[in-house]
This record gives sequence, C-alpha cells and structure tokens, in this order.
Amino acid sequence: MIATTGKTRGRGNSLLADVRKNAASYLLALPALLYTFVFGYLTLPYILMAFQRFDYRKGLLGSDFVGFRNFEFFFRSNRAIQVTFNTIWLNLLFIVIGTLLALVIALMLNEIHAKRYLKVIQSGLLFPNFLSWVIVSYIVFAFLSSEKGIVNGALSMAGLKRIEWYGNGEPWRAILVVIRVWKTAGISSVMYLAAITAIDGALYEAATIDGAGRIRQMRHITLPLLMPTVCILALLAVGKIFYGDFQMFYTIIGDNGLLIPKTDVIDTYVYRALRATGDPSSAMAVGLYQAFVGFLLVYGSNRLVRRWFPEGAVF
Repeated sequence: MIATTGKTRGRGNSLLADVRKNAASYLLALPALLYTFVFGYLTLPYILMAFQRFDYRKGLLGSDFVGFRNFEFFFRSNRAIQVTFNTIWLNLLFIVIGTLLALVIALMLNEIHAKRYLKVIQSGLLFPNFLSWVIVSYIVFAFLSSEKGIVNGALSMAGLKRIEWYGNGEPWRAILVVIRVWKTAGISSVMYLAAITAIDGALYEAATIDGAGRIRQMRHITLPLLMPTVCILALLAVGKIFYGDFQMFYTIIGDNGLLIPKTDVIDTYVYRALRATGDPSSAMAVGLYQAFVGFLLVYGSNRLVRRWFPEGAVF
C-alpha cells in the first residue's frame, strides 16, 4: 500500500510540475476540457431518460421507468432499417472515398516545391471547410435548381433534357458524397501532409542513391509510414459511423419527401420524430443505441487492426 501511495503521489507531483512548465498550453486546452466535461460527463445521468417516460414536472429521478419501451419507437417503425442502412452506407462512402482522396491530395502537395504555388493550392483546398453547411446548401441549390441551376442551364445549352434534381432521390447519395468530399478532403489532407513531413528525410536520400524514383519512394516509404495515421483516423471515423452529419443532411435535404427515402439518416429521422411527438425519451433511446453500436464498432475494429497491424491501433 505504501508503494502504491508513493507512486500515486509521484504521478500527481509530475502532473503538477508539467502544468507549471506548460501553463500556456494547458490554458489553451482549458475551453476544450471544460466543454468535454460539461457536455460529455455531466450529461451522462440523463441516459436514464431512455428507460423512462420522462416528465418535465417530475424531473429525471421522479419520472416513471418503462424499461425498453422507448426503444420500440425506433425498432418497430417501418423506417428503422431504411435510415440505419442510409446512415451506415453513406458514412462508409464518406470514410473510404474521403480518406483515399485526402491521401492523394497530401501526396500531390508533398511533390510541390514552389512555396507560393503551394500556399495558393492549400488555401483553395482548405477554404470549403470554413463554409457553413447553410452556405453550402445554397451553392448546391445554385448548381442543381430545376429552373435556373447551372447544371440544367448547361444541359439546355447542349440540347439535352433538364433534370429534376430535387424530385428524384436516386442520384443524391452520390451527390452527397461529392459535396462531403469537396468540403472535408482538404482539411483531412493536412493531417496526412503533417505525417509525411515527419518522415525522416534520410530514408528518401538513401532511396534516391539506390536509384528509386519518386513513385517508388511514395510506394515503399511514404505510404507504409502513413498507414498508422490512416488507421487511427479511420478508427475514429468508424466510431461515428452511426451518426449522420445532421447539419449537412438537414440543410441540404431538409424535409423533401422525395429525397428522404435515399438520404434520411438516424439523426434527421429522430429530429423529425421528436418534432412531431415532443418525446425526449424516445430520442435519448435512439441516441443511446447509436453510442452503444459505435462503441462496439470501434472496439471491434481496433482489435482487428491490433491483430493485423499493431502500429495502427488506438489502444
């Protein structure tokens, strides 16, 4: 017990010493820590709402327990399978295509040595990330509007038939993937580019001496050393595969009933159901279901990665 207490005190003293040494860094991290503590931990008791018939007058501890009845709201609906499939499939497309394109962009940027040109390209790639989804929705509408859209205008000039984009849900999964990749691939490539710059330059020098060109260096040095970063970011993305980007889907699709069958995800479905019923317990039940499945996916994916590629495992 004495040894354990000594170790605990030693860790506490080392933490305090590190805080004093890097006070500015901890101060910068403080808002994020407070946000995580308040919205990530202080809200955990409200998980009880998923098993209650929540009454605002009785409060969290006074509301009646109903067991798993709130989960029936989602699992017995005729839309449960559809919105679950949409959520998983669209997020898989976002992860796979987004990761591949971000890798390609990072590799291409790494080959540009003109600093001014590189800054211009990077600024152009990062700019879409700073646009809100509301602005993006207007940009999408400007392109795909049935009457005055840029795409239909080009089709008319070419003598082709106009397409009612907002009246047909079939192409919208592909459209959403293009929009998501356009907005996020640039910022994602920054992380891969940072990992590339951390690679020891002596490896490339040795490869050049051995006669390896840029393509072979990319294939045998850059990509293998990038894999741990790719795996970690992919695992983090898999943890949110049951969560749709609510802002993206609702601002672009909205309540368009013609597009909902192909684009409705769990988050937008729950929002519409909550707006219609006003029952927070059902919404919490679906949120708990999303969190539980997300945890299982991260844990399972991490075990697979740790077995086949230990360097890319998160834990």
